[in-house]
Amino acid sequence: MCPLCGGSGWRQVIGSANQQVTRCNCFVSAQVNSLLAASDIPARYAACTFSNYKTESNPALAVARITLEKWANQYPLDRTGLLLIGPSGVGKTHLAVAALKELTTKGVHARFCDYRELLKQIQNSYNPSVQATELEVLRPVFEAEVLLLDDLGAVKPSEWVWDTVSLVLNARYNANLTTIITTNFMDGPSAAVDSARRANREETLGDRIGERMRSRLFEMCRLVQVQGRDYRPNFRAANLR
Repeated sequence: MCPLCGGSGWRQVIGSANQQVTRCNCFVSAQVNSLLAASDIPARYAACTFSNYKTESNPALAVARITLEKWANQYPLDRTGLLLIGPSGVGKTHLAVAALKELTTKGVHARFCDYRELLKQIQNSYNPSVQATELEVLRPVFEAEVLLLDDLGAVKPSEWVWDTVSLVLNARYNANLTTIITTNFMDGPSAAVDSARRANREETLGDRIGERMRSRLFEMCRLVQVQGRDYRPNFRAANLR
């Protein structure tokens, strides 16, 4: 039982002439904890914050951290989404989760969604023995005030994958909802468009999600480049010492 409010969630404003009340800190903390629990942030990223994001003296990483921290502080004044692009192991998901957690302290209903896991859940919903329907799987993705879609493009593209990406992004675009996206694929047109460079070139974001959805992303999101070296090999080596 909270000694300040007696469990009511309200406490009197000290010094107020007409016994004004305000929300007690215990209520605010409980609300934030509830929103964090509902956000589905994986245990691996539960401790991610802006303060423990290591930039390794890399100015590009420092700029990315400042950009996301400023964006989170300004939300909902700026509801434009974010598209974090960079190689594996530079902490894109760390930064995105830190922003998501910051929003929950403001009472924002946010949700973490792994791109590969989402596609698996949708495919499983087609199995008659599975209770969940496709709509039940997608409803939380459609309705979250802020959605973090992690590792976009990680699944080999197909017509079904492109249709599913289109369904998710268009639904959120039409509802004017904010989306944070991370991807390991650098921005660029698909091979179908960039035929002159088709040979001996790395796959681009356009290759993985299609040109139409790539264009839509830049209507929905602000591009944030997260460039640096993969920290994971050094992290593993340090843990073995």
